[in-house]
Order: sequence, then C-alpha cells, then structure tokens
Amino acid sequence: MRVILWLAILLAASPAFAQAPAGPPAVGVVTVEPASITETSEFVGRVQAVQRVALTARVTAFLDQRLFVEGTEVHAGDVLYQLERAPFEADVANKEAAVADNSAKLANATIQLTRAQSLLGTPAGQRSNYDDAVATQRSQAAQLSGAQAALRQSRISLDYTEIRAPIDGEIGRTAITPGNVVSPGSGPLTMIVSQDPMYVTFPVSVRLLADLRQRYEGRGGLSAVQVRLKLPDGSPYDQSGKIDYVDPTVSAGTDTILVRASIANPVRGTPEPGRRVERTLIDGAFVTVLVEGIQPVTALGIPRAAVMSDLGGNFVFVVGPDNKVDRRAIQLGQSTATLAVVAGGLKQGETVILEGLQRARPGIEVKPGPVGPTPGGR
Repeated sequence: MRVILWLAILLAASPAFAQAPAGPPAVGVVTVEPASITETSEFVGRVQAVQRVALTARVTAFLDQRLFVEGTEVHAGDVLYQLERAPFEADVANKEAAVADNSAKLANATIQLTRAQSLLGTPAGQRSNYDDAVATQRSQAAQLSGAQAALRQSRISLDYTEIRAPIDGEIGRTAITPGNVVSPGSGPLTMIVSQDPMYVTFPVSVRLLADLRQRYEGRGGLSAVQVRLKLPDGSPYDQSGKIDYVDPTVSAGTDTILVRASIANPVRGTPEPGRRVERTLIDGAFVTVLVEGIQPVTALGIPRAAVMSDLGGNFVFVVGPDNKVDRRAIQLGQSTATLAVVAGGLKQGETVILEGLQRARPGIEVKPGPVGPTPGGR
C-alpha cells in the first residue's frame, strides 16, 4: 500500500507527465483568386428525331413482299414493300390502248378538217361541213388529252405498288404482313425515324433565358454557346451541338420556353449490312443538357468543398490576419462541380478554410496551413 501511494505522488509531481495546454486547431486554407471557368447551365431535355415518317399504302392491293429487316437503317429511295402489280399493269395497258385509239381518231379528224377547209372556196364546199369538221377535231383532241391524263394516273398507281423510303433513318416493325390487303385506310405500315442529326429540346424558365441572352449578348447571343449532353447513365456524350430554335410563346402552365438544339448522332462501330446500326442517341430518351459558353470567363473562385449551406444560404469560414475564424455569407455565380464562383461576399486574396471545417468555429483562433495533397491531385 505504501508503494502504490509513493508512485501516485511521484507521477503527480513529475513535469513529464503533466498535461500540456491545447494549442489552436490546425486547418487547411486556400486563397480566393481569379479562376478561368466555362459558364454552364444545366437542364433536363428530351431527344427528338429531326424527321419521322409513317408509311401508308397509296392504293388498294395485296401486299406481296416486305423487303427490309425490321430495326435496321434504310436510305431514301429503297423499296420497302412490294404490292401486287398485275392489275395495275393491265390497267396501264388498257389506258395506253385508249390513248392510241384517240390519237388515231384525232389524226382522222384533222385530215377531215383540212379537206373541208380546202373546199370552202369551191362550189362543193359548204360552211357547215367545215364547222362540223372543226368541232369534231377539237372533240377528238379533248378526248385524247383525257385518255393521256388517265394513262398518267394509271402509271402513278402502278408506281405506288412499290412503297419506297422517303428519308434516311431507322425503320420500325411492320404492322401488316405479306398476304393481306392494304389500302390508304389501313393505317401506317411502319415508321421511319431519322437518326443523324438529332434534336434535343429542353424547357428554360423565362427569367433564365433572359439571363442567358443578356450574358452572351456581346458574344453572338445564344448561337455563341455550345450544348453538351449527359446520357441517362450519367456519362458525358462526346458530341456537342448548337441551339437552332426558340419557341415564340411561353408555356402558361410552367412559365417556360422550349429551346431546341441540333446535335450529331454518328454511328458507333462498323455497320454491317442487314443488321441494326448502333447510335448513342435514341429518339424520345431523356438526357441532361449542359449549355456552356464557348470562351471561358475569369471570376473569383474557391473549391466547392469549402462552401457550406444552411437555411440562411451559402457561407464559408474566413481566417483573418489575427488567425481568428469569421463566418462569411457569400453569393455564388455559375459554378461547376468542383469550383465555386463567388459573385459576392469575398474579396481577392482572402483566406478560406478548406480542410478541418469540423474544427472551425466563428471567433476561435486557428493554425492555418497549406491544404494537404489529395489522391489523384486536385
């Protein structure tokens, strides 16, 4: 018992075991400096095909053949469906015969008119015969014109037995199979959707659109921005586009204006004949639209991780010349995921805490130091 008491007295009296007073907490700081950033605004958009065509039959006939593979890409002029041709070919032959018959009758009426005209100055000539010959010749000419028009219509109907692609694009599944009768009232046989380029439409609030126009007014307006996309899985799309249309009216329900951009949608990989062509953008898909300025701008910036938020808004912890912490409310501009653009509340050269934020409190003294390295760099 005496030994334990002696050790306790010894430890209490020894300076080596005395608790040292706590110093100011160490924090990592950065300096508010001008930074070059690309101004970006983010919207939710939808991909839309530039052209969409529903193919329908123009004549009534049996569907003989389907000449395409569903889901592949076709080109303008390709024959997609073949309808029964024999009845239309027979009708064309009949109309050609009618044209030939009326041509012969017109030639004979012309001869009779010439003869009646040559007899007008002789005792055998009569004015009434001449007038009848004129009327007959004109009637035969009219009948020939009618027969020729009927022949053209028959040839058009014959051409309609081949249903061709009016545009380039991806073709959908067929709604009617060979062996069935199709007609103009049968509805669409299939759909062709153009693939390259694609439109991307996205609603923009009236206030934000006015802000975008004002921001780029001296740099070419909305044509001075480029449009980039993030795909539904969050990955960036490797093509950029341009805004080519802004709706002239505001949506009454949402107070937004629809904006449209055109963007390329090239083939992925090497296409193989008869197989589906792979492209990134799909008609009707939702994407994230990033409207970016072409030229970077210079603005005060700090790392995004230094910015905190509460009900009062955004704020940072500033270290003053006396190493005391001050809470500072700030206003943010067009920021990125890693860089916060400061529109107000900070001045160039001020020091902001980035590391050790959990140890910082307004009014306390801290020990500021450079920010430590991060994996992969900052």
